[in-house]
This record gives sequence, C-alpha cells and structure tokens, in this order.
Amino acid sequence: LGKCLLSPIVLAAYAYNRSLSELGPGGHSDSEPGVLCQLFAFLMAFFGLAPTLLLLAMALECWLSLGHPYFYRRHVTRRLGAALGPAAAGLCALFCALPLLGFGVPMQYCPGTWCFIRMAGGGPRQLGFPVLYASLMGLLVLAIGACNVSSMRHLYGMARRQPRCRGASVASSSDTTPHMEELDHLVLLGLMTVLFTICSLPLIIRAYMGAFANDFDENADLSALRFLSVNSIVDPWVFIIFRTSVFRTFLRRLCRRL
Repeated sequence: LGKCLLSPIVLAAYAYNRSLSELGPGGHSDSEPGVLCQLFAFLMAFFGLAPTLLLLAMALECWLSLGHPYFYRRHVTRRLGAALGPAAAGLCALFCALPLLGFGVPMQYCPGTWCFIRMAGGGPRQLGFPVLYASLMGLLVLAIGACNVSSMRHLYGMARRQPRCRGASVASSSDTTPHMEELDHLVLLGLMTVLFTICSLPLIIRAYMGAFANDFDENADLSALRFLSVNSIVDPWVFIIFRTSVFRTFLRRLCRRL
C-alpha cells in the first residue's frame, strides 16, 4: 500500500521535472514544502512506523503461541487479531499527523523527490518529533528483537527435544520431521530479525545525531530513509524464498551434512 501511494507521486515529479514542493499547491521553492510534500512526509513516516507496529504484533503472537500456549489459547482470538490492524494504523496515523499540526517540520530532500520530517537544524519544537519518532522506533525494534530471540530459543528447545529418526525404514521420511520444521522457522526468524534491525538502526541513529549533535547531513539522512525503505522491499522476498519447498529441502540437506 505504501509503494502504491508513494510511487505515483515520485513518478509525477520526474515526469514534470519538478520537485514535490513545486509540483503541489502551496509550495513555491525547495525550501518551502507544499501540500504534496507534507503529504509525502506523512506517508513516509506512517509507512515506516505502521508495518513496524504490525511486525511487533506478529512477533508477540509468535512468542505467546510458543512460550505461553495456554494463555495464547485462552486470550488470543480471531476478533482480537482482526482488530489489531486497524488499531495499529489509527494510532500511527494520529502520531504521524503531529508535524501537520506544528510539532515537527516536513522537509524536502535532494533531488526533490523525497520528503520526510526534518531531522537536524531547528529548535526543540522542530526536533522533538524526530527524536520521539526515533525513540518509538528504537523501542519497537528492541521489543521485536526480544520476542523473536525468545521464540527462537523456544524453537531450538523444541527441536532438541524431538527424537531423532534412525534406521533405513524412517530415513526416507526424515524430510517431514518436526525437528526440521522448527529449524526452518528458526532460520527464517533469525534472518528477518537481523535484516529488520540493520534497516531500522540508521534512521534512529541519524535522528539522534541531528537533534543532539547538530549534524545536518542531507545525504546521510537520505541514506537512512533508503535503508528503511529497503526493509519493506526485501523482507517479503526473504519470507517467500525461505518458505519455498525447494529452498527448504536444500537447507535441510545442508544442515544434515553439517
């Protein structure tokens, strides 16, 4: 959804050879963000935070189902799961709308096709939102990492408790043993956790450096935003590739040899 909403705006800016501030109403120069630039900054902030909150919900669900199955069975229902998506989106929309109300300043980034919240230069009112945004992102990253590490520990314990198959009569069916199924989930969780952490940390670091070290580096800020965008592009592909039967068969054979 984020790519479908943001990409047409960028393509229109390239097609007309104008910046986002010049393309939309209200903006007369690169230094004065227009309505389109402000909308772009809101969407960038929203689609950076909302998927992270949904990832936390998924990590919590995985951790509860593995570590606290009785609590999970009793309290986690389909109705609760269906309500989490709209609730997370509503909370993120309210939070990301703060710059539109004056708490934070939207800014256009070079080459004029990106807009985000200004992360360096300005007073406490301008830099308070990016620090708050980065702090919230950092807490979400830590919570997701903790939940995934705990889930990986439970999966590893479950895999170790599974009896190993011996003998020729059962060797042919070893591809479908629970031990290897848990190993698949273990590797997938580990890779997604590392990827998510690597892609999220640059934005958090840049926000704090801009606020407290007064380090205004537009190229570094743009690189941090690109890292954040890479996560939403690569993460689904990692999930798709690691869930294919061919790759899982290859992984199982490799693990047996090791």
